[in-house]
Amino acid sequence: MKNNSCLIFFFFPTVVFTSNFLKTVTAATPWSSLTQRSTNSLSRKPLQRHQPIDIWKSRYSKYYHGCSERRKKFPRARSERSSNGYLLIAASGGLNQQRTGITDAVVVARILNATLVVPELDHHSYWKDDSDFANIFDVDHFISSLAKDVTIVKRVPDKVMRSMEKPPYTMRVPRKSTPEYYLDQVLPILLRRRVVQLTKFDYRLANDLDEELQKMRCRVNYHALRFTKPIEELGQKLVMRMRSMAKRFIAVHLRFEPDMLAFSGCYYGGGDKERYELGEIRKRWATLPDLSPEGERKRGKCPLTPHEVGLMLRALGFANDTHLYVASGEIYGGEETLRPLRELFPNFYTKEMLANEELKPFLQFSSRLAAIDYIVCDESDVFVTNNNGNMAKILAGRRRYMGHKRTIRPNAKRLSALFMAKNQMDWDTFARKVKSCQRGFMGEPEEMKPGRGEFHEFPYSCICEKPVTDEEHTDRDHHLDKASAHLIAKLQSKDREKKGEKKFKKKGLVEEQITSVHIEGEELFPD
Repeated sequence: MKNNSCLIFFFFPTVVFTSNFLKTVTAATPWSSLTQRSTNSLSRKPLQRHQPIDIWKSRYSKYYHGCSERRKKFPRARSERSSNGYLLIAASGGLNQQRTGITDAVVVARILNATLVVPELDHHSYWKDDSDFANIFDVDHFISSLAKDVTIVKRVPDKVMRSMEKPPYTMRVPRKSTPEYYLDQVLPILLRRRVVQLTKFDYRLANDLDEELQKMRCRVNYHALRFTKPIEELGQKLVMRMRSMAKRFIAVHLRFEPDMLAFSGCYYGGGDKERYELGEIRKRWATLPDLSPEGERKRGKCPLTPHEVGLMLRALGFANDTHLYVASGEIYGGEETLRPLRELFPNFYTKEMLANEELKPFLQFSSRLAAIDYIVCDESDVFVTNNNGNMAKILAGRRRYMGHKRTIRPNAKRLSALFMAKNQMDWDTFARKVKSCQRGFMGEPEEMKPGRGEFHEFPYSCICEKPVTDEEHTDRDHHLDKASAHLIAKLQSKDREKKGEKKFKKKGLVEEQITSVHIEGEELFPD
């Protein structure tokens, strides 16, 4: 029977982000010992119907690898002279939103057989960062690594600009436009005007594309977009400092900033002050609809509070001496909101704590700061997202491509009711239910299904399964339980009785019988 232990459908009052549950429960309950060094109360027997999950690393990640190489039959890029014209791209949003636009811009240039001009970054969004492409990404590497796919130049040649009778034609294409749309609507203008600019370019290309174009997306995102040397060096320094303190560490992208909470339409119990402050921020997006905070929470659209993130991680089995790197901007509610997470995980670090003077050159540039967080999160042993935003999607996809490093995404839809009901259960029950709710949200390879979600998050066309060697087959067979081995022995015994010992010794028969056995209810790779 399917386990529905985490499906709680009755209603509870809205969670208050300033509440301190650790102080309200009785000292006799296991909850009260969560901040202690001892983790005995967290070592629980797994559900009988499931094998326990290694919270630090998927046991099956070694069987998969990223594969985005160009096929030999894939034609080389058109030269600048023979291309259909120049494509200007104005990316939109913050760093990771712009990253999706840059990635798709290369593919669109390929579809149009156009010469791509290095994309312009958004200087007018909420983050107000005036960094250019060359301030964040290695331009020369970007151009050279994609030379076989698309011809890229740093700017439109002056000769071409002088020869144009009109300024570059500017247009905005609809979200998730298909290749056919670009060929039908954009290409004729490009051929006529020679230079076309596409504005607000984010998620302007369809999710489902031809496999070769999908692989090109991966080549851009995971290989061509490399950060500049100053950003890369500081990011790697922070990684080394985390590893000098602990062999393994978790990176958490809290995403509990005022803009995120305002955009989500959620409420965290801060009264009229919270409603006013977040309401004022919501006015920046004129098209946002009125949302029901309770409805959004039930739908799983509300980011978890830092406290809830900490409780989820402890319930999954991470001890309180685990080192946390927290990637975040300004946390709504400040230190008061962060305190419960710090109590659950005292080894709590941020880029500001790990790099003081070294961080000063980057402080005025939100995208460069985000790039530093990106590097540390990418290098972490476990990455925990707190919403399904752009950074969460981009990093989840990259970590899958780079060997399915553990990536945990809270199942907020099911966890929300569980958090509201936590006072009505002991720690053992809560932890068991959290583990049940999180199955399928732990970054396992089996979560990769063609067509699921955004391609940037699930790059299924770029993930290949490694051939299994004889040694690995032996390793898999080693995990068969005693009942399985007994069944195989019983089968061998019956064969001996039926065919006689001499016939049974025929070369290869034993191996064929063993490998062809189907054991009821047993899987080599159970959930």
